Amino acid sequence: MKIGFFDSGIGGLTVLGHALKILPFADYTYYADIEHLPYGEKTKGEVKQYVQNGMDYMDKINVDAVVIACNTSTNVAVGKLRKKYSFPIIGMEPAVKPAVAYCKEKGKKVLVLATSLTLREEKFHQLIHRLGATDMVDTMALGRLVDFARQFEFDTSAVYQYLQREFAPLAIADYGAVVLGCTHFPLFNKALQKSFTTETVFFNGTVGTINHLADILNKKGVVPSTDDKIKFVITDGKLPPNDVDYKKILQTYLHSI
Repeated sequence: MKIGFFDSGIGGLTVLGHALKILPFADYTYYADIEHLPYGEKTKGEVKQYVQNGMDYMDKINVDAVVIACNTSTNVAVGKLRKKYSFPIIGMEPAVKPAVAYCKEKGKKVLVLATSLTLREEKFHQLIHRLGATDMVDTMALGRLVDFARQFEFDTSAVYQYLQREFAPLAIADYGAVVLGCTHFPLFNKALQKSFTTETVFFNGTVGTINHLADILNKKGVVPSTDDKIKFVITDGKLPPNDVDYKKILQTYLHSI
């Protein structure tokens, strides 16, 4: 069983972490396009090309399926990619639907945190409209968290100060749920949870994505491998690939879920 994961950086490690729990015994290839990070500040055309480069690589190594472990890439590129490649491509979607259902019962609002490009996409706004949740869903772009993640900085005073400034205008008690609409954001769980009340529930689409992946592989009859193997492919012309850093973050996240 050969599974590819694609992300602009290390955020997809949060998705890979759940895959290791739900789908053990697989040969994983994690493709991190660090060279072009952050995607949330790029044009749609640029993002489409970056993702296609990653899918071309996955095609060459004959994967059984690919998870685009990046909300921005999914929103911008996944539709056309599914028509181009023979292997299944599973994308990410902000977990707005369960968050809205939860908050309707509680009489609270939902706050969606994502990149600016994700929040600008028509696909996202159509989702909110279909749910009839326009008046109860607020959004906020927290693109700088991706920059912090690139520096492997998750629980520092700079992160807390940034979040404090961004959340200062909000009436925090109004929000019953926060949707983490970028796969980098669960790496900041500790800092984010301290910014809201203890009753606030956090949602992300990771588990649903991996369950969908498992269903697809099962229907295809893909045979599991004998153990877990993880290969990292890092596109960065300035720094050499550093598997040790990625493995360390992955292990830290695994211990937190």
